[in-house]
Amino acid sequence: MEYIIGILILISFVGLAVYAARGGNLMMGMLIMAVIWTVLPMIGFKLVTNPEFIAANEDLVNLTWIEAFTKVFQGGPEGWGTVLVNVVFGAWFGRVLLTTGIASTLIRKTTELGGDKPQITCILLCAVTTAIFSSLFGAGAVVAIGVIVLPIFMSLGIPKVLSVCSFMLSIGAGMFINPVLFGQYTAFFLDEAGKTTYPYETYVHWGSIALCVQLAFTIFLVLFTMRKKKTVHSWAAQRPVRAKRDTAPGAALLTPFIPVLLLIVFKVPIILGFLIGGFYALLVCGRLKDFRTACRTFNKDFFDGVVDTAPLVGFLLMVPMFNKAAELCIPYFNVLFSGIIPNNTLIISIVFMVLAPLGLFRGPFTLYGCGAATLGILKGIGFSTMYLAPLMIAATTVMNVSCCITQSWIVWGISYAKISTRDFMKMSVVSGWIICIILQAITYFMFG
Repeated sequence: MEYIIGILILISFVGLAVYAARGGNLMMGMLIMAVIWTVLPMIGFKLVTNPEFIAANEDLVNLTWIEAFTKVFQGGPEGWGTVLVNVVFGAWFGRVLLTTGIASTLIRKTTELGGDKPQITCILLCAVTTAIFSSLFGAGAVVAIGVIVLPIFMSLGIPKVLSVCSFMLSIGAGMFINPVLFGQYTAFFLDEAGKTTYPYETYVHWGSIALCVQLAFTIFLVLFTMRKKKTVHSWAAQRPVRAKRDTAPGAALLTPFIPVLLLIVFKVPIILGFLIGGFYALLVCGRLKDFRTACRTFNKDFFDGVVDTAPLVGFLLMVPMFNKAAELCIPYFNVLFSGIIPNNTLIISIVFMVLAPLGLFRGPFTLYGCGAATLGILKGIGFSTMYLAPLMIAATTVMNVSCCITQSWIVWGISYAKISTRDFMKMSVVSGWIICIILQAITYFMFG
């Protein structure tokens, strides 16, 4: 019986992969999978007769239907709720960076610094974009920054495909240490009490290395692609940035780095870091002239920030349900894969290097797709969280967040620049593949 149930669970996994690749709604997909992966294991537990299987999984076999439903559909979302507040406050902080003009001012100052050298200007803007998105998050934020950066790139004579690809890779590089995005990743690494087993303080060292790798590759990509391009004078780049009213004072330009630095250096809780950084920006930019204005500004930015993250929140509340359901499936994964998938980090790392493009199209290597099921299988085999977390986060952040056309802001960038999806994928997939190979090698040597 355990083999039959295991095969049915595996078939449903393949179904999720096909559904995700075809652009299906992932929020509904995760909910359906949570139901299937709760019902099938429970049926198996009630019908199984193998004494060895029963003895090895006694606690799960004795689980009642109500206990299983409570574990999956109540305990799952409730456990992630504590992390959700980090996402909300981070979204508010991101809106502050936009409404005060801090992000646009950073970009404008960088453009002026680059002078009439397109390669240098592009590299500097990529570095600033990475810095901005180390704290900024959301499709709205990408569009707000993109309508400034992309016209500058293209007016400097940088090819459109390279402009979009380097911009998206720069965003993805910053996302490696973005506390808001990491707060979403923690939904996949919770213990029975709903607490994260992989805190930001543990992750940030590897995340900083990953940021440097992806940014360095982006710079290399720009230099390699532009090596034969002639100089284009940069006064044409001034036109897209003409909103003088959004110019932020120099002291405010430190704001994007405040929450992360406070957390890393002084161990200040991330929510307090967001509050300190946000109110510092509002104060320096003159948005706190009186109490009534401060209240109105705070309310509006908070509302807009929540709206920015709303599309993801529903999906991320379904993920813990799916994760809890996957725990019920672990005994069946062990039965099916204990003799097939080796418990060897070197082999798994090589597989993730060679098959890195499976992180595209919500595939089995991205946590924002059916990679959540892959993670459940690998957990069941016995790999540690310290190894699995960077393994999966690398594939997700590079291939899905930075390169995949199922990502909303990448679709916007392709449409805005009027380039073909095929041309973008040619550059982005190869770039993402190389970055993944480097990061998976680093992951193996650090944690394997």
